[in-house]
Amino acid sequence: QARSTLGPALDKATGTLLYNAAARLRDPKHLSFLVGYIARREILTDLQLSAALEYVRSHPLEPLDAADFEQACGVGVCVTPEQIEEAVEAVISKHRVELLAERYHFNMGLLMGEARSRLRWADGKTIKNEVDLQVLHLLGPKTEADLEKKPKAAKARQIPAERQKVAVVENGEVGTETRSLLEQLRGEALKFHKPGENYKTDGYVVTPNTMALLKQHLAITGGQVRTRFPPEPNGILHIGHAKAINFNFGYAKANGGVCFLRYDDTNPEKEEEKYFTAIREMVEWLGYQPYAVTHASDYFDQLYTWAQELIRRGQAYVCHQKVEEIKGHNPPPSPWRDRPVEESLLLFEDMRKGKFGEGEATLRMKLVMEDGKMDPVAYRVKFTPHHRTGDKWCIYPTYDYTHCLCDSIEHITHSLCTKEFQARRSSYFWLCNALDVYCPVQWEYGRLNLLYTVVSKRKIIRLVETGAVRDWDDPRLFTLTALRRRGFPPEAINNFCARVGATDPMGWGRRMRALAGVVTRAVPQVGVTVAQATMEPHLLEACAREVLNEQAPRAMAVLEPLKVTITNFPAPKALEVLVPNFPADESRGFHKVPFQSTVYIEETDFREEAEKGYKRLAPGQPVGLRHAGYVIAVQNIIKDASGRVIELEVICTKSDVAEKPKAFIHWVSEPLVCEVRLYERLFLHKNPEDPSEVPGGFLSDLNPDSLRVVHNALVDSSVLSARPFDKFQFERLGYFSVDPDSEEGKMVFNRTVTLKEDPGKA
Repeated sequence: QARSTLGPALDKATGTLLYNAAARLRDPKHLSFLVGYIARREILTDLQLSAALEYVRSHPLEPLDAADFEQACGVGVCVTPEQIEEAVEAVISKHRVELLAERYHFNMGLLMGEARSRLRWADGKTIKNEVDLQVLHLLGPKTEADLEKKPKAAKARQIPAERQKVAVVENGEVGTETRSLLEQLRGEALKFHKPGENYKTDGYVVTPNTMALLKQHLAITGGQVRTRFPPEPNGILHIGHAKAINFNFGYAKANGGVCFLRYDDTNPEKEEEKYFTAIREMVEWLGYQPYAVTHASDYFDQLYTWAQELIRRGQAYVCHQKVEEIKGHNPPPSPWRDRPVEESLLLFEDMRKGKFGEGEATLRMKLVMEDGKMDPVAYRVKFTPHHRTGDKWCIYPTYDYTHCLCDSIEHITHSLCTKEFQARRSSYFWLCNALDVYCPVQWEYGRLNLLYTVVSKRKIIRLVETGAVRDWDDPRLFTLTALRRRGFPPEAINNFCARVGATDPMGWGRRMRALAGVVTRAVPQVGVTVAQATMEPHLLEACAREVLNEQAPRAMAVLEPLKVTITNFPAPKALEVLVPNFPADESRGFHKVPFQSTVYIEETDFREEAEKGYKRLAPGQPVGLRHAGYVIAVQNIIKDASGRVIELEVICTKSDVAEKPKAFIHWVSEPLVCEVRLYERLFLHKNPEDPSEVPGGFLSDLNPDSLRVVHNALVDSSVLSARPFDKFQFERLGYFSVDPDSEEGKMVFNRTVTLKEDPGKA
């Protein structure tokens, strides 16, 4: 095309422009239009070409306004040498004082940038030459001092950006957010489209009415980012949902937007009120407040009306193939695909009136999905009362039909979902456009899975039914209610999700650290990934340790008690010992524990013979009692009839006069008798659902040692007023949380994680 205008020989500059136009243009229908401007030498620079490509991208509908295009691309604009000279003179005059002071150490790029901003279409090389000339005229040739490297200024020690907090007011409440973490999700960080610029997304389908619909959309939303978290209320949320919650709510919050909590309640057979309640509770536990709580059932009337319209437009039909016939990706074509519109309308009305039994009729849409599946079902018959609409409906819409239309109704800007839904993106766009309604943009990110567990609702139900676990909140599971019960702080889960990262097939961004002011702890920068992320549980446990180390006050507990009697106790009654809640920061307060002549230590902290390397209590080897200010030494060992050590008699010495012991151990005195539950992995293999790894099925892979109950553990009395889910670090033992099973007279603690990672689990 260019040769037809310029002849067979094209100069290098024109060839480069042609190549860049062809390589960078997303919609080839405009290629001929751009080549014409290049061939006529009306687009002469890469700067003009970039402006032309942006204009074409921003104006997807035909025909393009040539005059507006030419103005946006600088076609016909001639910048004279005199204009360049005047612009450079003005910039140098503005910075004259700094130039004379710093001479050639001044940042000349600043002069170039300001001159170019004054003359957008001027040639860059010409501007640079003029800057060099005028600077030389002002300063003269470079001296030896000018040639010396500018000394680097000493940098003041700064607080890491991720720890700088900023007060933010949202919905009338002041919250603390971490500025640099928000930046990871704000603005261009993930390369998402801006609200109202859906058409700039690769693969987005533009119709003649798209721009008008987007204009209406912007009028309704005010250009605000809108996302949604759309769980099915037929089970408890798990760790994978935590990533979805963080990503949807976090992206909206980081960009000044809002996020809906929308229940996808289109399958009444499996939905229960307890799931609705638990889902919202977990969203709020993770630190997020929905902008609005909605239900797919809120829109059942509108969805039905649109289904009728889809039939009228010839894009849907009533089909009588059985479920078994249309399963899979290569089912036989429906013999009813081309039935008359009026016939399908009448049959669809009969479906609604209950004239067809379950499985006797469906409404199907006329499209082929990306995975090859043909004509997905939009409505099916179910004679099940709905928890919100009662017996009003006996037909219910499917996910493929409901999801995109609910997004459209709520004017969602970014429909964020996991990678397995990529195959439904084409049907998402198709359905909105088939009905001529506002079409949001679907973006996918990598799903989060954990090893050594199962998260399938069906499999968790089997675990409960067989007695392998107590319920959905059994602390050995990785549902969110189970993690909360075990003692995992929500900040730890959010940190974990941030470290995993997420992205879409277009390459959204390079890093995501933490999300939208909910996580306020620093977390390392990590790469984001489109692939499904399957993580080791010990990575989540590491996140828990980081948070609990700062949040959980210290206490002392003994799991396997050995009685110790201090024969020379220095007082006639119990003393009070002040124990810091956080030994590394005593400004955070103290608590009191009693200290009397009878104390209890761990059985494992005493040996009758001190082997090489053993530093704790043994005959001839004293130890210190943590926080008490005393060192004890064995005086007498008392055993039962079987030879088992049941009591030690010791003498004590003040720490400030005794020789420094090799170790200090924890202890309790006048303790509370508590139950402590110690958890290990529920399954023995990494992938209990993989037949090649576990041929007998996941139920055959249960770890018989996944729970050990210590019925008579001793805990210091400082924890007496603790309530369910309160967290403590039991010194030298691990992090523990108060279980809801606790009752007056018998507290129950769950071990969340040990103090250090078990090398065997890494």
